[in-house]
This record gives sequence, C-alpha cells and structure tokens, in this order.
Amino acid sequence: MPSITTDDGVRLYHEETGAGDPILFVHEFGGHYLSWEPQVRYFSRRYRCITYAARGWPPSDIPESVSAYSQARAADDAAAVLRELGLATAHVVGLSMGATAALEFGIRHPAMARSLTAAACGGGASTDPVQKRRFHDDCVAFAERLEREGIAAMAELYCAGPARVQYRGKDPRGWEEFKRRFAEGSARGHALTMLGVQAQRAPLFERQAELAAIPAPVLVVAGDEDESTLELGLFLKRNIPRCGLLMLPKTGHTINLEEPAAFNAAVENFICAVEHGRWSERDAVARQTYLLVPKDTSAEKA
Repeated sequence: MPSITTDDGVRLYHEETGAGDPILFVHEFGGHYLSWEPQVRYFSRRYRCITYAARGWPPSDIPESVSAYSQARAADDAAAVLRELGLATAHVVGLSMGATAALEFGIRHPAMARSLTAAACGGGASTDPVQKRRFHDDCVAFAERLEREGIAAMAELYCAGPARVQYRGKDPRGWEEFKRRFAEGSARGHALTMLGVQAQRAPLFERQAELAAIPAPVLVVAGDEDESTLELGLFLKRNIPRCGLLMLPKTGHTINLEEPAAFNAAVENFICAVEHGRWSERDAVARQTYLLVPKDTSAEKA
C-alpha cells in the first residue's frame, strides 16, 4: 500500500496516476481521495495526478489525539506528500476543507505552490464573535454525534444539507455514491478532524495580511447556492494579489462532483494560463472604484 510518513509519524495513503507536471488534490471533509476520480481521469492524460487520504481517513492513519489535527498540520501534510515523492512544486487543488488547506499551504509553503485552486472555501469564516462561537459549538456537537451515533447514521443528514441537495438533484446516482463513501469513513477520524481542524481554525477574514502575501496564482471557485462561501470568495479575490474568482450557477458545495465538466475546464484553463505566465496580478486600474470615464493616470506616470 503506497504511503508516506509525516514528521510526526502519521502514515498517509496516496495514489498517483499519469505523467507530466504534478497536480496534488486535497479532499474535503465530506469526501476522500476517491472523490477526485472525475478530475484524476481527466487530468492524468496530461498531468501527474496525486491524491491522498488525509489523516483520519482510512487507509491513512487515525491519530488518537485532537492535538494531531489542525489547519497548519493539514497544509504540512500536503507538503510532506510532495517532498516524499521528490517534488519541489505542484499545482494544488482543494475543495472545502481541502481548499482552506490549499490556501494554508500557500501561506506556509509558498515556494512549493505553483498554483492554488480553492473551491467551496468558506465554512467558519465569520469574524462575528457570536457566529464564531456558534460555528465552534456546532463543530463540537457534530463531533459528539459522530462518535455517539456512528458515521453511517449521520450520512443522510450531512449529505443532504442545504448546499448538498443540488448535487442530489442533478446526479442522484453520484450523490448516493458520495453518501455511501462518507458512511464508510471513520467516525473517530471525522470527529477528531472536526474538533482539531474545523472548530479551531482562524477565519480567513482575520488573515488579510497573510493572504496578501501569497505569491502563487490562485483560482477561487464557488457555487452560487453555497451561501457560506460567497462573501469569502469575494474577499479572497480582493486580497490575494494573483487571484481569480469563478462562480458556477445553480451549484452547491460539492462542485467537483456536481459540475465536473465545468470544474475541470476552469482548472485546466487556469493551470494553462499559469504555465504560460498569463495569470498576473490585478491591474491597478481595475482596483479603482468604478467610473463611467476612467481616471486619467498618464500625468501621474510621467
């Protein structure tokens, strides 16, 4: 079984498909490495695709201490996978929990990020103290229910949430597979991740300076019916220097599975632009407040 070992002794299962420039896929809380199959089958025709199961997701290890799980550790695990495979850089593509890990990777390991795709990024983003406490308490309550009732009992509730029903409506067969895979996960691993990663991470709205220092090109992808990601998507666009934002209509949270063709096309175009040096910082003129007649800056340049 192919695996790498992190610096704190956790084994992470990984798979590789294809050859070419590497793309590392980082999965969400509701999925696992197999959730990237529509992307692996598409991109492996031209790229070296790498997927891995996060700590807490079998067949990777499930550390028993909450302290072994954190947002920083999630980013460091992604870096550990690349280093173990002898890769200095990669395009990193993440969804939801994997999207925040991808951005954290860009902050903590900037030299390793050739590009970053952050899709469905936003859970727990609020800076309002009341909302932050509510999100934290919800994470704790969910973790307790996972361990008390079991992950299979929670699958229907979790996979039919307000931003998941869109997937069920478009692709019932795919959604049933998604739910089945979630139900086959580790209640303990999911609970510890909910407590150590989700409940403890600082909202990205509070990390403006760190986001502004990300040198890598970034693509943010959001579904327009995934309410928790919309404001953050705009915030990321405005604060990461080389950032683009794509919003898919009538789409929820599970974007890469719900709209695989649109997702693959967007990521492919983004990576192609990056590799040809065509994903630059936003033009200074575009940062101005909209004017019917643009401000004449020729005198300032002179």
